[in-house]
Amino acid sequence: MNFFEHAGKKALGSRLRLLADTITSDAAEIYRLYDIDLSPKWFPVFYVLSELGPQSVTEIARQVGYSHVAVSKLVREMVNAGYAEETSDAQDGRRNVVGLAAKGVVANEKIKDQYADVQSAVEEISNQATHDLWQAIGEWEYLLNQQSLLRRVIDEKRKRESAAIRIIDFTPEYAKAFRDLNEAWISQYFRMEPADYKALDHPQTYIIDGGGAILVALQDNLAVGTCALINMHDGKGFELAKMAVATNMHGKGIGLLLGKAAIGRAREMGAARLYLESNTILKPAISLYEKLGFRKIAGVPSPYERSNIQMELWLT
Repeated sequence: MNFFEHAGKKALGSRLRLLADTITSDAAEIYRLYDIDLSPKWFPVFYVLSELGPQSVTEIARQVGYSHVAVSKLVREMVNAGYAEETSDAQDGRRNVVGLAAKGVVANEKIKDQYADVQSAVEEISNQATHDLWQAIGEWEYLLNQQSLLRRVIDEKRKRESAAIRIIDFTPEYAKAFRDLNEAWISQYFRMEPADYKALDHPQTYIIDGGGAILVALQDNLAVGTCALINMHDGKGFELAKMAVATNMHGKGIGLLLGKAAIGRAREMGAARLYLESNTILKPAISLYEKLGFRKIAGVPSPYERSNIQMELWLT
């Protein structure tokens, strides 16, 4: 079995490591071919020093894109091998700079032919190849700088897990889940208040019969999230309330699915506006509401002690 052909693009990291190992192995032999005793891993630091002259470790790290710690380690190795030396900065004696030592200066003179031959060899490979690897690497670096591979995988994981979530209308069989899910998060950060008991103990009477709605998020027929639309009886819309997601289901995009479903239901019910109350210590929740389009307002006094922020979303 050809591992990479069989595994496909999920083995990208392994394939790149193998390619890097192959090129690095050849690089060591190429240095020896030109009678230069230079470790391939030193090359970025060596090149910066040969082109720019003495630099601080911080400046080198910025030039090559390595961490300060990584550059410090490379510099120590190069100093020990006689290729680099640390001296006091001529402009500022309080800081040290790194420059090429005598051995490094000699290597820099000898390496010119190697540069030319390597450049030509790489260009020959590029001409023989269907795709320009150098250009592709630049594109990948740009795109990964915009959004890392980790972040992209997290997004794909959330999409896949969200696809398994169904949003349904409340029925009496979910009354206990509605109460338990909301009581769990409220008790974790605050305390249950009279208005909470009114809504959670009598959801049918207080919310649905009052002209509102409750949505339930299901995974494998298990309630893992809820939210409610409570009729504000002002002719303008609903309060988005009692949004809760099971602790073990956080990070799967369920809150966003519930929020979007609630906004869609409010529009179906003819609402012009959605209103909500929250607390600024609930940063993920506030971020979610902003993502849904809610904006902070100065509203009327709240019946909840825990409320210190009010937000609204106009639907028309």
